[in-house]
Amino acid sequence: MSTTQHFCARESLALGDPLAGSAAHAERNLLLSWPRPKWQRSLRQASDMCGEVSAKLEAIAEAGRRVNLIHRRDQPSARHCLYLMPENRRFEVTRDELSAFLAALERNEPLAHWEVSPPDGALLLCCTHGKKDKCCAKFGYAAYKALNTAVAESGLPFEVWESTHLGGCRLAASAVVFPALRKYGRIGNEDALLLLESEMADRPYLPCYRGDSRLSPVQQCAQVAALEWLASRSIHADVSVAQPSNEQASNQGWITIDWRCASDTGRLTVRCESRTIQRYDTCADLAAGSSSASQVWMATQVMVTGSGVLHS
Repeated sequence: MSTTQHFCARESLALGDPLAGSAAHAERNLLLSWPRPKWQRSLRQASDMCGEVSAKLEAIAEAGRRVNLIHRRDQPSARHCLYLMPENRRFEVTRDELSAFLAALERNEPLAHWEVSPPDGALLLCCTHGKKDKCCAKFGYAAYKALNTAVAESGLPFEVWESTHLGGCRLAASAVVFPALRKYGRIGNEDALLLLESEMADRPYLPCYRGDSRLSPVQQCAQVAALEWLASRSIHADVSVAQPSNEQASNQGWITIDWRCASDTGRLTVRCESRTIQRYDTCADLAAGSSSASQVWMATQVMVTGSGVLHS
């Protein structure tokens, strides 16, 4: 009998499943610290939550704010750290007061009683949700340790937390940076410090970048392609992604990107083509042999507007 373990993340990489275009994530978030050993398969439920807290978290999620559980060893189990994003607000709440806090949040009442100073720097969540997918336990926890160690050893201004499911188990190790809302995948130990240094410069780390979560998949694909095109020319720029000017352009994947740096500005047009791949989204799918046909986007051309194709 074979003892070889199979992981959806390795299958995804071997298939050529792209990172770009996979960064969907809700903009409004509630992050709640809770000891990882108590996490359930649901991204917002724990085995020792009282029914009232559990129900309020479900109601908050139903109202449109994504809820994730997060964990760090130094956080007391009976005292919870909570974050509201993109507001970048932080709160400290005892277990006894948690239901009252969540009720106030639901009713849009003042939360000043529990509020503490906001984070000094960016918040970085790394998915280690092993009860959801074994790739997140294997690859996610290794990436979390590498990121946390790099922050500690270099004194970098980040808070790194373990997190429940962030989406895209097949892309583990997965992470999201708040409040920038940039998503990453396939983070290896060798990427940790480089990713953090890029984020400190307010630039996405392109080797692991999935895209800006505020954009559609095709826009994310175009954004990443434009940033790579610029970086290959040693241009580190802010980019703005335009909506396709008409339905035909949208269907053909033509996306306009405006860029600006300290010394120059420009415009690129990126063509992204839709492709269908047969993939396993999770390790459970892989074990069951139930792959699914999925649409992905691939950038095939980057043009300087009015100057012809310079890269494809």
